[in-house]
Amino acid sequence: MAHTVHTHPERPAPRLLADHIALDLINTVELLDGAPLDRLQSDADVAHWLLATGMAERTPAVLPPGLLDATRRLREVVRAAVQQRKAGKAVDFSALNRLLARGISHLELHNMPKGAVEVRRRYNHEAADGLLGPVAEAAAELLASGDFSMVRKCESEDCSLWFYDRTRSHRRRWCSMALCGNRHKVAAFRKRNEVDQS
Repeated sequence: MAHTVHTHPERPAPRLLADHIALDLINTVELLDGAPLDRLQSDADVAHWLLATGMAERTPAVLPPGLLDATRRLREVVRAAVQQRKAGKAVDFSALNRLLARGISHLELHNMPKGAVEVRRRYNHEAADGLLGPVAEAAAELLASGDFSMVRKCESEDCSLWFYDRTRSHRRRWCSMALCGNRHKVAAFRKRNEVDQS
């Protein structure tokens, strides 16, 4: 049975810290006080995440059945592939290829100002795999052409978040300075103070 989209003002904004949508998808599960927290608990959560990430311009008034399960399947396939690729191992792409094959889409032409013509890809939003098509394609692009020396996990032992280091110096260490970076600085400061006072 399909579900109607409802807005929830208490729904936390998704963490979009990774600088790549495929890694942001993986990061929808994170460690909180040492236990995994899945930020995607309903089809509406997925719809909210797709809108927040820009992977959907709109979501259908009625969400396709199985959207949450399809998203979680895609997330785990992408997580395994990213981990294998990061470790320099051969990746079995069969599961991702099956998901990509179900992401039904087509091209549309649109008239633009000054006589220009634009081609846009449209996805079948009536099926969960169609709605997730842009995310699966972004994951495929990362796996095929991403620089995996720049794909990293946060250096905090208490964090499970991944990111694509697009900084100029390529020395990014934390998922976010506001989260783990500042915690590390505070802990290092306290440790220095303890040493100085002893």
